[in-house]
Amino acid sequence: MVAGSPLAQLLRQAASEYGAGRFARALELLQDALRIERNNPYANHLAGVIAARQGDHVEALKRIAVAVRHRPGEPVFLNSYGNALLLAGRPEEARDAYRQAIEHKPDYVEACTNLGNTLKQLGQIEEAEGCFRRALDLDPGSVQAWYHLGVVHRELGRADEAVKCFQRALEIAPDCVDVHYSLGVVQWEQGDRDAALACYDRVLQLNPDYSAARWGRAVAQLPAFYGIDDDPVVARRCFEEELGVLEQWMGERARSDAHMAVGSQLPFYIAYQEYGNRGLLARFGRLCVDAMSPLQRTLPPPQRRSRPSERARIRLGVVSAQIYSHSVWAAIVRGWFQHLDRSRFELHVFSLARREDAETQWARGRSDSFHAGIGGLNQWVSAIAASQPDVLIYPEIGMDPLTVQLASLRLAPVQIATWGHPETTGLPTIDYYLSAEDFEPPGAGDNYTEELVRLPHLGCCCAESPTAAVTGGPVSPDVSGDGPLLICPGAPFKYMPWHDRVFTEIARRLGRCRFVFFIHRLEHLSARLQGRLEQAFAREGLDFADYGIFVPWLERPAFHGLMERADLFLDTIGFSGFNTAVQAVECGLPIVTRDGAFLRGRLASGILRRIELADTIAASDEQYVDLAVRMVTDRDYQRDIRERMAAGRARIFDDVAPVRALEEFLESLAG
Repeated sequence: MVAGSPLAQLLRQAASEYGAGRFARALELLQDALRIERNNPYANHLAGVIAARQGDHVEALKRIAVAVRHRPGEPVFLNSYGNALLLAGRPEEARDAYRQAIEHKPDYVEACTNLGNTLKQLGQIEEAEGCFRRALDLDPGSVQAWYHLGVVHRELGRADEAVKCFQRALEIAPDCVDVHYSLGVVQWEQGDRDAALACYDRVLQLNPDYSAARWGRAVAQLPAFYGIDDDPVVARRCFEEELGVLEQWMGERARSDAHMAVGSQLPFYIAYQEYGNRGLLARFGRLCVDAMSPLQRTLPPPQRRSRPSERARIRLGVVSAQIYSHSVWAAIVRGWFQHLDRSRFELHVFSLARREDAETQWARGRSDSFHAGIGGLNQWVSAIAASQPDVLIYPEIGMDPLTVQLASLRLAPVQIATWGHPETTGLPTIDYYLSAEDFEPPGAGDNYTEELVRLPHLGCCCAESPTAAVTGGPVSPDVSGDGPLLICPGAPFKYMPWHDRVFTEIARRLGRCRFVFFIHRLEHLSARLQGRLEQAFAREGLDFADYGIFVPWLERPAFHGLMERADLFLDTIGFSGFNTAVQAVECGLPIVTRDGAFLRGRLASGILRRIELADTIAASDEQYVDLAVRMVTDRDYQRDIRERMAAGRARIFDDVAPVRALEEFLESLAG
């Protein structure tokens, strides 16, 4: 192309108009240029970049592909091609394009950052971290590289490192709203509500239409951790008020990108308060569905498929971010894959997880179709719609952002949730909630926005673990000390301060004993729990250090080894543990639990009812203390409990009755 030629002048003018944000005029000039030279790579490239900015991803991909075809070694074109492929839901091809760009220009910071983001989307998070570090080696002032490295640290549970990265990014670009927002998310997760709210407020000062910060401000009213004198009623009232603010803001604005905020932050911690949450979650769920409505309107309504004969199989879709060695998979989902009658059901799996392991491969081998790593929200919606499921089941709604986005859409005639997160979803798009006879109290249907379905027994078919316990050696914690060993296995946010008295009272009545707590991935929350327990013990004239210890989170073999040495398992009150209680039964370790008012507080007690040990279920905190003290001090009673546990343990494993009942229920829905 000759400098000063009409074509060169058009391209120069188009670039200037693009830089000024006048896209329409830039496109007019580019069209004139393309009439002179149809395959000009520079004109096609810029036209494709503008198309991508305007949301026309098909046109963007077509134009940039022409540029790459005619200048295959141009790094800028390859980087833009990767961007277009990513927007089109083709992340593997995008990854390859970015890698080619870096091969041709090893110091290409933007391509390194884009490659890192793509690898993160594909679940290759450690590789992604390397890309961001390489980008920072090339340009220590890259705001995007600092920001995305912080996001990786957060996803890997390194909160302190994430905060440092975000703060470094803000030193370079003090008004970057994405960084302020992400810093707020980390601070909320660390239990610093006030700091999180300050970040969200700063975002909204800079950009009042930043939807995720609006949602984050509401959710942040529910802290991840409560101090010794904190009142959850105040937090609930603040959450309710902020829901009203969010409802008003959503009602005043019809935003096409509102769906991007759904799932950005979730009221996860409300479940750890022992109150009825249906009303608040119904309002939150309605907001989610309303925000997704622009996308919903682009989708044809799912049709009930007429079954041509009784022999036609029901198409069952399972949408989950936990199709790997995860507690939700082990407790609930694996039994479906193993025992559903495949002559009656097709099994179509949509694995949203960013990781795979041997369990994922096992699930893949038992599926009629298995979808994983296919891109963003739009690509998942298309994949689910294309499979035409008769029924969609979400094993968990409330922990994973993409799951919540999908569940807020109507993608199947019948949509079902179950107790992977044991709380009502509040979503009007979810029709039924699968629970269990042994878990639910009388009148439990009032706790759900969905129609409650009680499957027999524990509502699931879980297998006994083949784990061999490990004791001693470097993987076992040092829990040496006088007195009985009491296992306290809950995450720090499961322990509410108004129940701390059970520990001080048990310590006072037993004398020397050892409460063993576990350091969570969110280490800051564990440190705060330890500090609160120290306060609670000091108020009773006791020193927590004489009674309690925090040890590293253990892998299953070492955890089993510790439980086989222990005297008692103390279940968390108000939000019980299922998988940990099952493991205690496997190890023959007596359990003390207190029956909760809701499903989430009745998981361990359901297990004990199933194995005919209901007499070890407390009805109050006081009775919880009495049972714990008796089990430790009355050796004959403890021996009797262990013997009865051994005799009844088989009742909780490989129970296909819930699966058979699920099959009958699904067939009744299909008609």
